[in-house]
Amino acid sequence: MFERKITRQIQVGKIKIGGGAAVSVQSMTNTKTNDTKSTVEQILKLQDAGCDIVRVAVPDMDSAKNLNEIISAVDVPIIADIHFDYKLALESIRQGVSALRLNPGNIGGAAHVREVVSAAKEKNIPIRIGVNAGSLSRKLLQKYGGPTAEALVESALEHVKILEEENFFDIKISLKAHDVPMTLAAYRLMSEKVNYPLHVGITEAGTQNTGVIKSAVGIGALLAEGIGDTIRVSLTGDPVYEVKVANEILKSLGLKNFGATLIACPTCGRTTINLPEIAEQVEKKLSDVKKNITVAVMGCIVNGPGEARSADVGIAGSNGEGIIFRKGEIIRRVPEEKLVEELFKEIDEIILK
Repeated sequence: MFERKITRQIQVGKIKIGGGAAVSVQSMTNTKTNDTKSTVEQILKLQDAGCDIVRVAVPDMDSAKNLNEIISAVDVPIIADIHFDYKLALESIRQGVSALRLNPGNIGGAAHVREVVSAAKEKNIPIRIGVNAGSLSRKLLQKYGGPTAEALVESALEHVKILEEENFFDIKISLKAHDVPMTLAAYRLMSEKVNYPLHVGITEAGTQNTGVIKSAVGIGALLAEGIGDTIRVSLTGDPVYEVKVANEILKSLGLKNFGATLIACPTCGRTTINLPEIAEQVEKKLSDVKKNITVAVMGCIVNGPGEARSADVGIAGSNGEGIIFRKGEIIRRVPEEKLVEELFKEIDEIILK
């Protein structure tokens, strides 16, 4: 387990963030927030995939006034994403959101900030300050010659100062860019300057192909350094996939136990079974397994059980047949075409225990 920086703890609904609490997974709906049915359906799918907190866009008053309909139908905390209009923040609080994502410097002056802060204090609602490289002020772009890590940090600290001057400290901060090195540098710098919890992600990362790689590298590097209290993988497409990737990142670093973990060896000259097809079948069937188990799919009977000794259960094959093993101990031999079927008999037995 990596040594994590212990930040100030806040609470978003039932989820503790910072202060040594587990790293939480967030995502954001891509439905219209005034469409209750579609939004609730998507949130339930996100929740089932292992999402801890869900953010929804609140671009207008119709969306804000519909929030309670959504909140009352789901179990996860809901964050309202607000830009420019402080009235949307006030209405979102009235509707029962668990947190706000806004930048106090762009909601319309000190009086409006005070109204929002007062309402958030009354309901114990945290505020996430979210700064993106694409939305830095002209002043900072001129000062630093363009988007930089230092510009991101300075922008965030400007917004933090506004809240602190109102004696508001239930703050979470994010500093996102599509550029991985810039994002890493920004979070490292911010981690040295404040003790507020940090929400980590690579924004506009891209599709499920390139975006997964950029997110795994950027988020994984920061978490490995002990930086980050919540994460979001930002991908173009279905947000449910974001959650699956985020959980895999946390699992790979030993920061979360959620669902099944697949171990599969690469193919080589010793492989005589259709390992890629078998591994894909197993991975697909494991997507519905919620129990924390490790499953191995190996291509060589000679080395497979030993190499995957830590797996709860696994298979290894050679020349049209294979073996089923548990914790490295061989249980039985089966024909290659029965490997997946027999493997899941063992998995079902483990799950039912």
